[in-house]
Amino acid sequence: MGHRPPRGSQPRPWKTGHTLLAVVLALIATVTVVDVLAPPEVHLGPFLAAAPAVTASFAGPRITACVGAVAVLAQAVVAIVRTSLIDLNHSFQLIALILISVFVTFFAHLRERHEKELLQLRSVAEAAQKVVLRPLPHRVGPLRIASVYLAAEAEAQIGGDLYAAARTAHGTRLLIGDVRGKGLEAVGDAALLLGAFRGAAHRQAGLPALVAYLEGTVSSDLDDPGAAGPGGTPTEAFITAAVLDVPDDVPALDLVNCGHPPPLLLRDGEVLTLEVRRQAPPLGLTEFVGSAFTAETFTFEPGDTLLLYTDGVIEARDQAGDFFPLADRLADCAGRAPQALLSRLRQDLLDHVVAGSLGDDAAMVAVSRSAPAQEIRTQDH
Repeated sequence: MGHRPPRGSQPRPWKTGHTLLAVVLALIATVTVVDVLAPPEVHLGPFLAAAPAVTASFAGPRITACVGAVAVLAQAVVAIVRTSLIDLNHSFQLIALILISVFVTFFAHLRERHEKELLQLRSVAEAAQKVVLRPLPHRVGPLRIASVYLAAEAEAQIGGDLYAAARTAHGTRLLIGDVRGKGLEAVGDAALLLGAFRGAAHRQAGLPALVAYLEGTVSSDLDDPGAAGPGGTPTEAFITAAVLDVPDDVPALDLVNCGHPPPLLLRDGEVLTLEVRRQAPPLGLTEFVGSAFTAETFTFEPGDTLLLYTDGVIEARDQAGDFFPLADRLADCAGRAPQALLSRLRQDLLDHVVAGSLGDDAAMVAVSRSAPAQEIRTQDH
């Protein structure tokens, strides 16, 4: 989910366009009147060329052509009133104004076509986001979940950050990851990992077996000749990921961390870092660094809130170059529900960075255990 201005904070495009068009027409009228009344040695006709040029910056080719025609007509009126249309000075002014109007109308056509292409690409990106990065459910078993995605580029909808949740017979499995690189290649790698996780999360009995399957999927894709970069050179793609298994009936969670920033656990106003003793390399790199995946268990009690995040959050810098103090800001969110907690962190993060612009995509997932599964089943009955 990319960062957008609040609704109502920007003027409506049609209203702005009408205002600018009125200003341009007023410019034509003013220059025409002043030029007619000016002394013979003063010629203001060249200023009329600004009218179609300015119009091309905000309007389409049709309006630009109409404004150019009005400017040419105004120049002709000045020529007739002051001397004649065949006067050498006014003739050259008319020819120059016609040529400029034609050029800027063509440029307005190119700009309008480019904007249509960008709109189409944005629609495709939004469709890709809905398919690749599906919204997480707000409640899964005893867990309440919220997520937020902040794109580094203002026009982007999705990048290489990813997250997913899958329901199993005994609990919930969570995945958060970050693909090395950007652009469509990163989106493709993210889609590959998400598809593998959704397909295997409920089939693989143990968490290490699931992560091993994900590693095999990523590595086999990198070995595919079709995945080579330009010139046939192998790509250096890899994915940092944290994979968790949260059982319904046990106040704990299992974690396999593959080179990803450690999750944070908020408990009674205190922030705990879930550092594993044996961290696995990122997915796609076990060929170079042999590693057996090992799950480590951490306490996750009712009332606790778990925060998963990508490095775009902790590497965000302010004007002084200081990193975003995620743990400190998280401690200030004690007692908040996951959605309210992420809303607060999102705003704090955007306030921290310069001009609200992130240097990298950032994703966060907040998970809280509301009550033991036995209590939930009792309440449902």
